[in-house]
Amino acid sequence: MFDNLSERLERSFKLLKGEGRITEINVAETLKDVRRALLDADVNYKVAKTFTDKVKEKALGQNVLTSVKPSQLMVKIVHDELALLMGGTATDLNLVNRPAIILMSGLQGSGKTTFSGKLANMLKTKKNKKPLLVACDVYRPAAIEQLRVLGEQIGVPVYLEEENKNPVEIALHAIQFAKSKGNDLLIVDTAGRLAIDEQMMKEIAAIKEAIHPDETLFVVDAMTGQDAVNTAKEFNTRLDFDGVVLTKLDGDTRGGAALSIRTVVDKPIKFVGTGEKMDALDVFHPERMADRILGMGDIVSLVERAQEQYDEEEAKRLQKKIAKNQFDFNDFITQIQQIKKMGNLKELASMIPGVGKAIKDVDIDDNAFKSIEAIIYSMTPAERSNPAILNSSRRQRIAKGSGTSIQEVNKLIKQFDETRKMMKMLTTMKPGSRKLPMFNRK
Repeated sequence: MFDNLSERLERSFKLLKGEGRITEINVAETLKDVRRALLDADVNYKVAKTFTDKVKEKALGQNVLTSVKPSQLMVKIVHDELALLMGGTATDLNLVNRPAIILMSGLQGSGKTTFSGKLANMLKTKKNKKPLLVACDVYRPAAIEQLRVLGEQIGVPVYLEEENKNPVEIALHAIQFAKSKGNDLLIVDTAGRLAIDEQMMKEIAAIKEAIHPDETLFVVDAMTGQDAVNTAKEFNTRLDFDGVVLTKLDGDTRGGAALSIRTVVDKPIKFVGTGEKMDALDVFHPERMADRILGMGDIVSLVERAQEQYDEEEAKRLQKKIAKNQFDFNDFITQIQQIKKMGNLKELASMIPGVGKAIKDVDIDDNAFKSIEAIIYSMTPAERSNPAILNSSRRQRIAKGSGTSIQEVNKLIKQFDETRKMMKMLTTMKPGSRKLPMFNRK
């Protein structure tokens, strides 16, 4: 995501390196390259031009401090303008009413149904909502079945009327059903088409008129670039939706939709889909996205994801075991599972400042933990609890059972021992000490 744009912008800022001050000449040269980079990323031409004009105006009005290089100042200005371009700050959903109603809109294939499931899962787990998914795509049986499967997967009920072909009636019936069952949130999945047509627009408008949703969200595939922006414009004219959802932002997208859509339709991007799993959904934070575009990482989002998997009681238990040098393979496999729940490994690594560029061409397989898990699960409960008993014959059995080599088993056990020693040393460090205990001895 945004890899090419990030590289191009970095090259643009290098044009100012070595310059002692910002001038109209060197700013013009830099911003000419920035504008090209934005256009290559499929950003709307008018948006790109307005953006660079604003950056130029701000840059020429700045006095460069002796402690700040012109290129650093330009990065700061571009960062702030990118964040403003994408909305400035994150925008919450309006879910005051009971039940609150969220209406989905968008073309077929944009990811509406999958997003409906992801949103229901997010609001259930993070906001303690009791959502009800409503199947109003009466033309595509696969959509109803998909929503039913997603509902079962995340433990959320699905309201459907397979024989009824009137989506307005289904939506109205669903509201009454939700009230009777105590559901405080409805997420209404609607039909789409391969392209905008009058019948689809009339139908979604009729549903909106009948159910008066608290939020109408437009779901669009980010990989369609400027087509996404044009489609959003058409839908907004007819529906006046409240916010945008960009799906497939983890794909090979140039980022033009994310950078253009807010300006063109004047509606906030509220969520971004970042993968296939049901928890691969993020609230859209413009300032954090600007960080990532400029290669600064996104450490705040990384910490938030870690906190979602963080169990305070488990952490205390683990700390005690580490202090007593009792950390074992059961604890190790638990930590691996928590890391995997945080999301795509390459995406997580790219959130660390400075790492994104370094791993751009590195293939980080999401199955990287599979051989480690296979080795650990091939151990007996006694072996996992007491790694000290792993002698040569046990290691050979584990290698055969896990489909790995004895070298791989030995390597994992060696790495585990080193990790355990390091963790033990860190827990015995005094607060504020910069050295490990073994180097503090007099």
